[in-house]
Amino acid sequence: MYCLEAVVATGPVLRELAAGVPEARVVLLGQHLSLLPMTDALFDAVTVAGAPELDGFWKAPAGLGRLLAACSAIGPAAYIEADYFGGTGTQSAQVWDGGKVVLGPLHKGERESSAAGGSPISQALRRLGAVKGDHVDEFDAVGLGRHRRTDDWLSP
Repeated sequence: MYCLEAVVATGPVLRELAAGVPEARVVLLGQHLSLLPMTDALFDAVTVAGAPELDGFWKAPAGLGRLLAACSAIGPAAYIEADYFGGTGTQSAQVWDGGKVVLGPLHKGERESSAAGGSPISQALRRLGAVKGDHVDEFDAVGLGRHRRTDDWLSP
């Protein structure tokens, strides 16, 4: 099983997003990127009642699009989701930069193959500056396989 819901960006972008939100915890990834796991506590803390939701995402709090648009003035930011069990599953990603959506929303269904440009998450990571190098893809290159569940990213 693999399940991840998170915002990915550089440290400065995520520090801006996490400012004043005690439930927000930033975790370092590879290639100068960091991860902000969308835990239940963070979801509750940043949800804005009545704000628009992100289309096709299951754990993006209402109002997250506005937050990411604002923070993307500093640099690009992506919201990503993945849910796999037994080798099959789904992925979704969307990227903001300069205050607007520049990629997505991209969704890959359970029985769909990845697009020629790679999975939604790898495409988003590439937009954030990640490079595949000798790895299978950008997902692997930045270390997103290190943990199997969103909450595990917060374990010491």
